Amino acid sequence: MEKMMLLGDEAVAQGALDAGISGFYGYPGTPSTEIIEYAQQSKQAEEMKVHRNWSSNEKTALEAALGMSFSGKRAMVTMKHVGLNVAADPFMNSACTGAHGGLIVAVADDPSMHSSQNEQDSRFYGKFAMIPVLEPSNQQECYDMAFFGFELSEKYHIPVLLRLTTRLAHSRSGVIRRNSIPQKELKLPEDLYQFLLLPAIARRRYKHLIELQSDFLKEAEESPFNQLTLDAKDYSVGIITTGLAYNYLRENFIDQPIPYPVLKISHYPLPEKAIHQLYDKCDSLLVLEEGMPFAEDILKGLSWTGTKPIHGRLDGTIERDGELNPNKVARALGLPDTEGKPVPSVVRPRPPALCVGCPHSDSFLALNEALKDYGKGHVFSDIGCYTLGFMPPYNAINSCVDMGASITMAKGAADAGLYPSIGVIGDSTFFHSGLTGLMDCVYENANVVIVILDNSTTAMTGGQEYTGYGKIEDVCKGIGVHPDHIRIFKPLKTNWDEMVRIYQEEIAYNGVSVVIPRRECIQTLRKKNKMETPE
Repeated sequence: MEKMMLLGDEAVAQGALDAGISGFYGYPGTPSTEIIEYAQQSKQAEEMKVHRNWSSNEKTALEAALGMSFSGKRAMVTMKHVGLNVAADPFMNSACTGAHGGLIVAVADDPSMHSSQNEQDSRFYGKFAMIPVLEPSNQQECYDMAFFGFELSEKYHIPVLLRLTTRLAHSRSGVIRRNSIPQKELKLPEDLYQFLLLPAIARRRYKHLIELQSDFLKEAEESPFNQLTLDAKDYSVGIITTGLAYNYLRENFIDQPIPYPVLKISHYPLPEKAIHQLYDKCDSLLVLEEGMPFAEDILKGLSWTGTKPIHGRLDGTIERDGELNPNKVARALGLPDTEGKPVPSVVRPRPPALCVGCPHSDSFLALNEALKDYGKGHVFSDIGCYTLGFMPPYNAINSCVDMGASITMAKGAADAGLYPSIGVIGDSTFFHSGLTGLMDCVYENANVVIVILDNSTTAMTGGQEYTGYGKIEDVCKGIGVHPDHIRIFKPLKTNWDEMVRIYQEEIAYNGVSVVIPRRECIQTLRKKNKMETPE
């Protein structure tokens, strides 16, 4: 079979394509973005006519994938961990509706918050929804779990959560492909009311979900992705690894067998029989997890009656926050720590910054000038490149909470009497989660200025298209913003006086204003110019 060198994200996408997927849905978010980007660039996907466009946000993506599942075809929805918060409503309810065509929810978590607001662990969502969770430990499992996940989904008519983490999503390894299978035919569910969650039906569906729990446990206990190795030299500690953590353990014993019994878990719910076997054989347990202490917390819960010590993140054996790595594993096992040499003083930190030529730079500097007589603490921002407006020399923003919060926080602050109250949001983020906040502002005629930074792309995640491109003014008018207070300028130094004047005029207006600084992202513009330049 063909062997390919793939990122974890790419292996998921290729596995899904070979498993006969009909539709990818998602919203860009590091470290999940490359799943759909790989599909968008795939000739195989093009030949198969697989849907692979971006959605407005994670909620709409999951709902569209659920519609494809209703139609009997295989679908995958992709997002980062905080995106699952946005999709939580359909995610939780889809556990009750179940699936028809195979449905995988692929979520990439970001321990250590390399590009995120928190390091929440999506496995808790899977347990909350009471659905199976798969967590690959390497790129080959990323590929294989696409096949396995669709089969599991269709066997029990249930969505399956596939959880990746940053290091797995963004590292490469060899992946052996299987023979691809054709897409499913269009076929409606036998029960046409399966997806109709009226109370009487929802109660029946929920009882069915509860009944499935024993089947899910049996699947996990017999899963090829969960492996128990009891033959060992040292039984003073038994090690439980989840997902990528197995690799970090393995790296401490590269040229020799692991001397301790090991239970590798990559399929949830937790395989209780194997855990009991390991627990009975060893003096203590060490739980190694990439992310929050999910498995450790369950083992230490009231449902566990053992008395032997269980070590991990909860008791400080491993740091509670941050990524797992081979060094942390070595320290937890009492092995020599192989830290490298100290970083030389000549190596200077390089904090992130807006790109040279970024349109947001001029937008922020002009906003600062317009606000100079009001002092600091008036600007609420959002998720995007423009969050870097908090860095010098701008120091322009005072909040970054979640997608869309800039507008609604600005409204709440204006309600409290803060003047001026400014919300700064990007064009893609506005269509992701900003529309309803602006509607709240218009409904109450809040005294706010909403700055929609239009750089014509979803820049922070690499320049993806977004669903509302070219429609900002029309949407704002449709929501009810007065056309006289929808102002547009091109953020350039040559337009400095105009930019400052527009900001000042809209700050002075008592009502809802929308200011749109519009200039294309310097990076996407460079790519276009490079593509258009003849060789």
